[in-house]
Amino acid sequence: MTRLSIRPYSLKQSETLRQSGLHPVLARLFAARGVADSSELATELPALIAPTALLHIDKAAVFLADAIAANKKMVIVADYDCDGATACAVGLRGLRMLGALVDYIVPNRFEYGYGLTPEIVALTAREKSPDIIVTVDNGIASIDGVAAANAMGIQVVITDHHLPADSLPDAAVIVNPNQPACGFPSKNLAGVGVMFYVLLALRAELRKRGVFDSQSQPKLDVLLDLVALGTVADVVKLDPNNRILVAQGLKRMRSGRMHAGVAALFRVAGRDSHKASPFDLGFAVGPRLNAAGRLADMALGIECLTTDDEGRAWQIAQELNSINADRKDIERDMQDAALLHLDDFQAAASHTISVFDESWHQGVIGIVASRLKDKFFRPTITFAPGDAGLMKGSGRSIPGFHLRDALDLVSKHSPTLIQKFGGHAMAAGLTIRSEDFPAFQKAFEAVGQSWLKQEQLERIIETDGALEDAYFTTDFIDLLAAQVWGQGFAAPVFCDDFKLISQRILKERHLKMVLEKNGLRYDAIWFGHTDSFGDKVKVAFRLDVNEYNGVTKVQLLVEHVE
Repeated sequence: MTRLSIRPYSLKQSETLRQSGLHPVLARLFAARGVADSSELATELPALIAPTALLHIDKAAVFLADAIAANKKMVIVADYDCDGATACAVGLRGLRMLGALVDYIVPNRFEYGYGLTPEIVALTAREKSPDIIVTVDNGIASIDGVAAANAMGIQVVITDHHLPADSLPDAAVIVNPNQPACGFPSKNLAGVGVMFYVLLALRAELRKRGVFDSQSQPKLDVLLDLVALGTVADVVKLDPNNRILVAQGLKRMRSGRMHAGVAALFRVAGRDSHKASPFDLGFAVGPRLNAAGRLADMALGIECLTTDDEGRAWQIAQELNSINADRKDIERDMQDAALLHLDDFQAAASHTISVFDESWHQGVIGIVASRLKDKFFRPTITFAPGDAGLMKGSGRSIPGFHLRDALDLVSKHSPTLIQKFGGHAMAAGLTIRSEDFPAFQKAFEAVGQSWLKQEQLERIIETDGALEDAYFTTDFIDLLAAQVWGQGFAAPVFCDDFKLISQRILKERHLKMVLEKNGLRYDAIWFGHTDSFGDKVKVAFRLDVNEYNGVTKVQLLVEHVE
């Protein structure tokens, strides 16, 4: 069941924003998203929260500055998703700019799993011989891995943003806005954002030591295209601080000042970087980078982001595009299989979904979980076979159901059921024994039943209400496109009553409509739907520009029809 609702907003806040010079519709949209003052919309770098607000960041800066002075070898241990890849690239580029001797390693997810495991430490020691390991986008749960490193005389610096367990690893330094006692106001930094902050603090420490001054210091803002990409692709909340990082990265992309690999990924995705948007990063560039970690080796993605050779970057981008096409084919087959498994799924009787198939690919189960969650609006975990009688699961959640905490509760109630787990509120991963799948299904459903009320299982599409006729224009669409929308700061969806003039099915999959309001007609399309409707409809929609045969027109991208 799907229901439309209109976001409430404060007329007073909206008027305050309008009086500060904002477009009246933007003032209303921002007020509905909790913006009380125009200062919260600042996108310039001086408005960033100071690095000193992060717990232990000064200690990390001193530690790394000492290591650079002593010419110690650092190795970054990366994660295999887009956030991990960009964090690794930011770390490599930034640390080298600041004088460090640094290399990297990215574990193959299928051989080594997630995080700084003792096996990864052994591999890193054997292949890279580091004095120091720096984790990016992982490590906060790696108690055994850090212990293994310490035993080998390798010091560990953890940079991460994931939620910690009850105890922390015995690392030399931990920088994570979500660790206990950290008062950093933005808990939503992605892994790449944490690494960027560490570099800012390290540069300040080196400046204090006289290594360079404010004129000769390296310009770390050149890394912001990578920071923006990782932040958007990891679907962290775009709070005011993250919006600054993303806005600055987009600004660089739009002006052509981006790294060769980012430019190549835009090109191979058929997107115009001069009009770069968060949507491009989340749905075109990010997935092509992620595909390497899902099906192949994220080292390929990291090389794409760290090479300055445009020819090599283009070659890798084409490889990544091909891998992503394979990922889409695999995903389509898995989704079909998942729907067969759920053929008799009774949504009314279930609060969660857990589904397994022997043929599924570990690298793609997260995407399938996301699709099923969207379809059924239930917290969903999909499982694929692992090694040695184990199953790997990847989950996606709905608002109001903290997935990592739910797995923690299952683990506390049944300590032997989950071998390991980790993640966020909206996404998490876990490993269980194959024979425990039925027991896990039952335990996970029990948490769902105790945590979720029936009304939370109803999909609500939040809209911004009606849009005045005067703003159905390409100029207004350009104004919306210039803003930073994303997770936690949703792009506008408008909603209104229309007369349905015509409807037809396009390519057997999409509903094409002509809608009329106040005597004005608009083309509209609802992708993936073939329903038919009477002559009066309520439509939730996004504004889009459709260019065809040299003619540019406003088009409505339909989100829902009643």
